[in-house]
Amino acid sequence: MDTKNNIKSVEVFSGTQWEATMIKNLLENEQIESYLKDEIMAGLNTFSSLPGGSIQVKVMISNIDFEKSVSVIKEYQKNSKEEK
Repeated sequence: MDTKNNIKSVEVFSGTQWEATMIKNLLENEQIESYLKDEIMAGLNTFSSLPGGSIQVKVMISNIDFEKSVSVIKEYQKNSKEEK
């Protein structure tokens, strides 16, 4: 089976611009390529009506890295809750 034809971009996280950048960096540390979607819109429209007052920035990854990405994000969220 040719996996190159089945590779798709999937959203793995949605949050503030700061959080999305943090998640992107954590994924890159694990050799998982990612990119941010709606980053420019969030920067231009910082006072939107969404919760938290900003547009949600999405972290996009390849579907083949989904499971590993979810593990990295869960660890980040677990550590974030422990700090509060």
